[in-house]
Amino acid sequence: MTRVAVGELDVQEVVALSRMVYAQPKALTPSRKDVLVLTPWLAPIIWEGTFNIDILNEQFRLQNTTVGLTVFAIKKYVVFLKLFLETAEQHFMVGHKVIYYVFTDRPADVPQVPLGAGRKLVVLTVRNYTRWQDVSMHRMEMISRFSEQRFLHEVDYLVCADVDMKFSDHVGVEILSALFGTLHPGFYSSSREAFTYERRPKSQAYIPRDEGDFYYMGAFFGGSVVEVYRLTKACHQAMVEDKANGIEAVWHDESHLNKYLLYHKPTKVLSPEYMWDQQLLGWPSIMKKLRYVAVPKNHQAIRN
Repeated sequence: MTRVAVGELDVQEVVALSRMVYAQPKALTPSRKDVLVLTPWLAPIIWEGTFNIDILNEQFRLQNTTVGLTVFAIKKYVVFLKLFLETAEQHFMVGHKVIYYVFTDRPADVPQVPLGAGRKLVVLTVRNYTRWQDVSMHRMEMISRFSEQRFLHEVDYLVCADVDMKFSDHVGVEILSALFGTLHPGFYSSSREAFTYERRPKSQAYIPRDEGDFYYMGAFFGGSVVEVYRLTKACHQAMVEDKANGIEAVWHDESHLNKYLLYHKPTKVLSPEYMWDQQLLGWPSIMKKLRYVAVPKNHQAIRN
């Protein structure tokens, strides 16, 4: 970076810019005609064919972006870590700086996975809970606490992911924004009345049947550290209030995430390419790529 004086102005001249050649975007030619690519509040919905990753990589490289990926490997879920990390190394934020934050009650069982340049793994030891629902709900508390204490000083963006998944295609900087949520693969074509929102007014996660944009998946969300802190803190506080009132939201932390994103609109929405279960849902033609997919498992055996 060099500085040059222009008149009375002191202007920064960036010398690291590289020439880029790519197809010109056409104002009258939509990138996709088969899917919604923009929400009514002007947040892009990220599908294959809607972005040029070379342009985006250059923009985020110029900002020297570091991305944190949080994942919880509690109790038996630690068995999923190796595949999760190995596939992340192949597909997640390739070419950018990444810190994997692994929350676990079994630090000795965290596998040694070779990491690329500019990528590191941090183990954060936390307690476990008897019920898997409590493990799930306490994620919001842990992410908010560590966002305030640590993540704010170490990364620019946080991506919060489930561990019982694997990356199967590119997941890169196209997802990064102040606040993003991911469309649930079971509800992306459903009406709001069919969404499994919390419907009991007693809960802090309550959403009436005539409200709702999308149903978001609790297994993949993120944004800037400040926005993720706000989201996770609000969800944790709502769950504490529910517990005091003797109620537990129908889908635990996911119910509270949906309530938060209804009233604090995400600035990007990820299509179900970023959260898919091929065993349950096959591979419809509308999904050009399956990027982050469920690993077949016996839920009962793992949770208990």
